[in-house]
Amino acid sequence: MGKAAVVILLKVLMILISTAWLSLWLLKPTNLWTRKWKAAESSARNTVFGYYGLDFTVYTFPVIAVAMIGLVYLNLQSWGQRNRQIRSSTAAFSNPLVTSNLVGILSGVEILSVFLFILFLAWTFYTRISHDFTKLTPMESLKLDLWQLKFLRVATRFGLLAEACLAFLLLPILRELAVFRILGIQFEASVRYHIWLGTAMICFATFHGASTLFIWGVSHYIQDEITKWQRTGRIYLAGEITLVVGLVMWITSLPQIRRKRFEIFYYIHHLYIIFLVFFLLHAGDRHFYMIFAGVFLFCLDKLLRILQSWPQTHILSARLYPCKVVELILPKDTGLKYTPTSIIFMKIPSISRFQWHSFSITSSSTIDHHTMSVLVKCDGRWTTSLYDNIRAQLDSDADKMKSIPVAIEGPYGPSSLTFLRYDNLLLVAGGIGITPFLSILHEIAATQGNGSSRYRLPSRIQLIYVVKKSQYIGLLKSVSSLLQNHPSNKCHLKLKVFVTQEKQCGATLGEMLNEASQVQWVHFGLKGPIYSIHGPQSLYWTAALAGIASITFLVFLICFNHIFVPSGKNTSGHHSSKLAVSSKMKAPKEKSPSWVADILIISSFIISLACPSLVAIVLRWRRLKKEEVPLVSSKEEKVQQLSSIETKGVVEEEHEVHFGGRPNLEDEFSKFLNETNGSDIGVLVSGPETMKEAVASLCQQKSGCFHIGNKEKKPYLSFHALTFTL
Repeated sequence: MGKAAVVILLKVLMILISTAWLSLWLLKPTNLWTRKWKAAESSARNTVFGYYGLDFTVYTFPVIAVAMIGLVYLNLQSWGQRNRQIRSSTAAFSNPLVTSNLVGILSGVEILSVFLFILFLAWTFYTRISHDFTKLTPMESLKLDLWQLKFLRVATRFGLLAEACLAFLLLPILRELAVFRILGIQFEASVRYHIWLGTAMICFATFHGASTLFIWGVSHYIQDEITKWQRTGRIYLAGEITLVVGLVMWITSLPQIRRKRFEIFYYIHHLYIIFLVFFLLHAGDRHFYMIFAGVFLFCLDKLLRILQSWPQTHILSARLYPCKVVELILPKDTGLKYTPTSIIFMKIPSISRFQWHSFSITSSSTIDHHTMSVLVKCDGRWTTSLYDNIRAQLDSDADKMKSIPVAIEGPYGPSSLTFLRYDNLLLVAGGIGITPFLSILHEIAATQGNGSSRYRLPSRIQLIYVVKKSQYIGLLKSVSSLLQNHPSNKCHLKLKVFVTQEKQCGATLGEMLNEASQVQWVHFGLKGPIYSIHGPQSLYWTAALAGIASITFLVFLICFNHIFVPSGKNTSGHHSSKLAVSSKMKAPKEKSPSWVADILIISSFIISLACPSLVAIVLRWRRLKKEEVPLVSSKEEKVQQLSSIETKGVVEEEHEVHFGGRPNLEDEFSKFLNETNGSDIGVLVSGPETMKEAVASLCQQKSGCFHIGNKEKKPYLSFHALTFTL
């Protein structure tokens, strides 16, 4: 009861802080906030805290605080949601409401959030521009007509809209410090919010920059302004560099380039460092504090992930399937636990020193205490290089096989066993999309095998597996024990396989599964100790590191300003509107260049990242030092463990295999709904976008969540898409 009260308290605290921070964005365009905030900054200038400390505390720290509290909240909540989900009238908002090729699958919550964000942008623009037009006065330095002045103000306000998008841009792609995990949204699902925000930001920024250049051109001042690096005020050249870098990053992230030339997208995207530095130089420190929370969390998250992947481990063994899929067996620490559908990020330095690729974990930490496994479909440049490397090892002598070092980041996954909340499960997979479902089935098999009563398993599971070639069926060999459906099993699993590009072969499912024995094993030579995968730091320690970084930044920022900006020179801070000063004395003339405040922010930020990094290194070293068995089980023991997976019994013939066409998903859904008698169903899909959209449409049509007034109980279909494409 005490733990539950703490969880509720933390949730309320996060809601209050988030509401207050969002309210700042709504109030910021108003004249009332401008007057009050200028007075507050004027008062803060006379204190040790300074205006910069006030800006950081009010604009930046609330988001960091929510991330820290959220980590504690997730740690208390993790593995605790094992009760069945209670159907509610609000549950419909999390299910698909719109499905289209243009925008993908949108839930009611997402549509409402997008609408509110657009409304916020419209409010910000209207409030700003209406105030500008009422007090519009000709500029002495630029002889512009009235329409030119108005157009220039419109362009300026579009820059603020880009700033608002940038404030939220990096939050969806956090992993260890993930804010969206608090809402139950995993990294693979929140990536598209980053894409939406980035596209909107570039559109606003392009209009902002192009319109400003247009006004300079028609007023014949473009030669003077375009290359100017001002000592004080906005640095226009820095803004131009920011826009060009942002456009290059956006163009190379378009699907046509990102999916065909992933390396170009990946390397070009690291220009975000240049983008953020020149944005700071262009916009100024006060505007930068508005977007600094996402930058702060992202950079700290990036550093922690780099440290997490050190030291490198090695691939223990690999299995080559006939369908050109490779299963990699990796060592893990016995204390590392992860939930099904978790993913890891992998880097193989022998292929690329910088590229990271994500893969779904197919094993269960409940069964496999010393190893974890992933399936890799080898159809891209990076994955083909991996396949060729392993094939080369296979063709060499056993004594000459060299181990392949890898760096692993993760695993990342849901904080609780969400798939156990439902009475029944309907799993729809396409091709290599079967990987997250294997981890679910392994977890269920482990729960049934040890007789655990902690979980209430779904009573019925149906797996619809769509493949091009029958060779992919061999990927199900590891879950053949569940396919036997012993009377002692707590849940009943039915498999329906649809082979789209082959005709009837006459073989049974059991015979096709036995063809998995054709896989080729590669056991790498491991000399000396190798380190296991330990995973991220505990959520408590991650929250503490974020707190250490925040305090360190604020302390050094205050110290640097008092050392390098003499009294009277830091009163105006930076290149934004002039602050109100005391009526009894005139503000001293600013002598320090405006970029001095930017350099102090960057310096303080670097130091604030270095301090928690040192703490994280010490924690990492202590974890490695405590590792009792730095060398994983010997190769002979490992072969025996992995071979046991292949010695399962014969599969019963109640399962179905269809050849020569795609499934009629509507008929399959109707049959399954009739078998479940109106109970709640979790529908999980993993595969191509077209498959996900088709399943989402069926969930929207057949779910009874919108028919609450009906006397007849209708099933509630809860839709979940598990895969994503970068």
